[in-house]
This record gives sequence, structure tokens and C-alpha cells, in this order.
Amino acid sequence: MEETAAAPGSLERVLLATEGRAIPDGAIDRILELASPGAEVYVISIARVHGVAFGLPNPGLMPTRAELEEQREIVRSAVRRLKGRGLRAAGRVVGTRKAAARICEEAKVTESEAIVMAADPDRNRLVADMMWSQEPQRVRRRARIPVHLVLETD
Repeated sequence: MEETAAAPGSLERVLLATEGRAIPDGAIDRILELASPGAEVYVISIARVHGVAFGLPNPGLMPTRAELEEQREIVRSAVRRLKGRGLRAAGRVVGTRKAAARICEEAKVTESEAIVMAADPDRNRLVADMMWSQEPQRVRRRARIPVHLVLETD
């Protein structure tokens, strides 16, 4: 896990974000460590838009209904687990090509004090810039608030 300076149990607003992967229990546990009782947690999941064609959005590059529904279920599950632990939670799915920028923008809009994300181990920066699975590391580099990366274990 990535450690940052935040007093345990002191945060009032936390953003739980995912670039499309399932949110593991470790990320929920990290939220519980950071958030004060009754804190607000905002859950956001990114539905990946794969690009543009000739500079214009192309329907074939947008997330499918099945992909959107999968992301909605990830958000619903996380919100349910957070509410079951006594936190106020809400969330949504957002489609974008630039997940890191959008997650940082959502943190700003929701006035979050920290971001929590599940992540793969860090990779070589040259290779990582081409991998969608390294999006949490891009969020960590770009965000102006503490980012807690919860490494997924096999």
C-alpha cells in the first residue's frame, strides 16, 4: 500500500475510485482506516472510451451496455459495502479516455480529502505509460491530495 500523511480516522470526504477493475475489500478497509465515523465516501468507476476516429467520437469506441452495466455493479457493490460499515456513500460511472484527469477532477468537485484506489504493482515508467492498469499510478502523480494505492494480492 502507498502510505501518505493523513491521520487515521480523521477524513470527512474520501473518493474511492477505480479505472474499471473490481474494488477489493482491501480498498474498503483502507477507507475505514482513513475516514471518520459517518464520513462521506464518493465512489467513481471509469468506463473506458477507447478513442476517437478522425477527431470525432465514434460509437464503436464507446463502452458497450454490458461494460457500463459491469461498472454500475462495481459501484453499487462498493456503495452497499460502505453503507453496511456505517459510512455515507454514493457513486456513479463516468465514461472517458483520460481516467487519471477525470478522477482528479471528481476529487476536486467532491472536495475529497484523499483518493483510494486498488492498484497493480508499479511498472517501469516507459512501459507503464502505455498500460491502462497503471492508471492508479498516474492518478498518484497528478493528484494534489493524498492518494492511497491498495496493492492487489493474488
